[in-house]
Amino acid sequence: MADGLEALLSDLTSGDDPRAEAAALQLAARGPQALAPLETLLHAANPDFRWWAVRSLAQMAHPPLDWLAQALDDEADEVQQCAALALALHPSEAALPGLIRLLAEAEPVGANLAATALAAAGAPAVPPLLAFLETHPPHLARLEAIRALATLKDARAIPSLTAALETDSPAMQYWAEQGLETLGLGMVYLEPD
Repeated sequence: MADGLEALLSDLTSGDDPRAEAAALQLAARGPQALAPLETLLHAANPDFRWWAVRSLAQMAHPPLDWLAQALDDEADEVQQCAALALALHPSEAALPGLIRLLAEAEPVGANLAATALAAAGAPAVPPLLAFLETHPPHLARLEAIRALATLKDARAIPSLTAALETDSPAMQYWAEQGLETLGLGMVYLEPD
């Protein structure tokens, strides 16, 4: 294996978090040279190895975005979460379906990370987020979808943000107000006749 790469991979899979974190950063700095062994780790039986592979990819300047998108389908929640966090750093339009699925299926941490990655994707995330709001029953994921839309500053979200003002959820109302204010549509007070 290339100079020092084997030692870095050993540290990455050592089970010692400080050693693994240092190795992840060094592997990321090696860029394309580290891709083949990281791809192997993405398919390892041990979910910790897969997590550290995604963590290493997240630190790269130009990781293979399709690998990060595929990691959203990992059987381990922690790997899915790490992939969503990586996609917040490296937005990918191709990852939008996986992020929407994670938003719908994940527990609160995963839903939050998926919404953050969707917001980072920008305007291409608006249509799938709006469709999500139309088709999913009220629960935490809807709040995360409204939060993502509130940060995107896209006029297409105005009807959904306005509808969120009418919910019983103070958190949903808060994010809807934030989103509308960002769009220049904050509270308008009318003088009574």
